Amino acid sequence: MLIEKLAADLKQAMLAKEAARTSTLRMLKSAIEYHKMEKKQESLTDADVTAVIKKQIKQRQDSIAGFEKGGRADLVATEQAELVILKAYLPEELSPAQVEEIVKAAIAEVGATTKADMGKVMKAVQAKTGGRADNRLVSQIVGASLV
Repeated sequence: MLIEKLAADLKQAMLAKEAARTSTLRMLKSAIEYHKMEKKQESLTDADVTAVIKKQIKQRQDSIAGFEKGGRADLVATEQAELVILKAYLPEELSPAQVEEIVKAAIAEVGATTKADMGKVMKAVQAKTGGRADNRLVSQIVGASLV
C-alpha cells in the first residue's frame, strides 16, 4: 500500500539525513492522518492517499505562483523541491494526446454538444483517467472541444 511505502521512505530519508525529503514526507504523513481523522476512518485506501497527495501538490503549485509574484525565489525553490518529491508518489500522468482521446470518447459517450455539458464530460473523463491526468489540462481540452 501507498501508506506503507511513504512510511518506509520517510524512515529511509531520516536515516540518510535528507532534510527536505524528511520534512516533505512528514508533512504528507500529517496531512494523511488529518484526512483520516476528518473522514473518521481507521484506514485509508490508496485512492484516498492519492487524493491527499494531489491536494498537497495543488497547494504547492498555488504557493509557487504566489511566491513568484512576490519575488521570493528562495521560497519558490523550496516549494518546487517539495513538488518533485510529492509527484513521485502519483501514478504516471497521461500525455496530452492520450487525454484528448479520452475527452473525445467521453464527449461522444455523454452526447455533449455545448459548453453547458462540460460538467458531464469532466465527470466522465475523470472516471476514465483515474486521477492520472491534470484537471487543468482536462478542463482546457474539454473547453476547447466543446463549442
